[in-house]
Amino acid sequence: MMERVLITGGAGFIGSHTVEEFLLDPNYEVIVVDNLISGKYENIKDFDVEFHRFDLRDKVQLESLFKGKNIDCIIHHAAQISVRDSMENPVYDAEQNILGLINILDLSVKYGVKKILFSSSAAVYGNSKTLPLSEGDDTWPQSFYGLSKLTGENYIKLYSELYGLKYVIFRYSNVYGERQSNRGEAGVISIFSHNMIKGDSIIIEGDGEQTRDFIYVKDIARANYMALKNNLENEVINVSTNNEVCINELFEHMAKKLSYKGKVFYDRERHGDIKRSRLDNGKLKNILKIEPRYNLESGIDAYLKKRAPRDN
Repeated sequence: MMERVLITGGAGFIGSHTVEEFLLDPNYEVIVVDNLISGKYENIKDFDVEFHRFDLRDKVQLESLFKGKNIDCIIHHAAQISVRDSMENPVYDAEQNILGLINILDLSVKYGVKKILFSSSAAVYGNSKTLPLSEGDDTWPQSFYGLSKLTGENYIKLYSELYGLKYVIFRYSNVYGERQSNRGEAGVISIFSHNMIKGDSIIIEGDGEQTRDFIYVKDIARANYMALKNNLENEVINVSTNNEVCINELFEHMAKKLSYKGKVFYDRERHGDIKRSRLDNGKLKNILKIEPRYNLESGIDAYLKKRAPRDN
């Protein structure tokens, strides 16, 4: 029997790849909701999906979608994702990341949705001297973005306890890949590649020794698909490569790959950023029974090969 999946933020970077992954399986019907503030309709315009454009804070419009649709599962990617914006405007961050989620949870309970998959973040952990970070480690966000993601996790767990709504919470490490913006506060790999291809200078915030655990977006989409396919329930799981790479090392690797001869400048450290990040992915391997197919080198190769001309 075909399952109906609602993907919020489905026209965005990660959401559109998740849509594409589910459309490979004829057992799933996909509905997409996106307000197109950061998402782009062109990301999904060629996909066979039902698309609705509105903001999840509009509960009346959201409920009109739920009525009569018999939605089986929700994959919740819609979010405010900028650490910098969250520090400058924590109210807007909370409205997008908490209030929109509460509307989703309320209507999921009302209309009998079986499960919600939630995209959380490594930002919930904050700074830690002990790496890699596992799902049972302390959470101490250093930004309002990380705090709103952690708050979302706790809302989901309480809704599950009170109303029986099943969930999977994925804590993503630093995701990169095609369709990621190279403007504003975007992924560092997207910004580096964009500027290097154009020959523009590179700006690194801080001393460049801060580390990240980079994961290719196709591995994220596959994790979402497999969580439904394998009927995973009530788990919090890191989705990562469990590899720590500093930004200076990333710069050198990409500069060599793209034959970049431009200048690099160092700016002040970004407020709310964490110094080191590496997520243990043991649960991903042992419970979900998958592991990333791409390491950093093969992932960057795939990304550069598939980048759209408009991003160059």
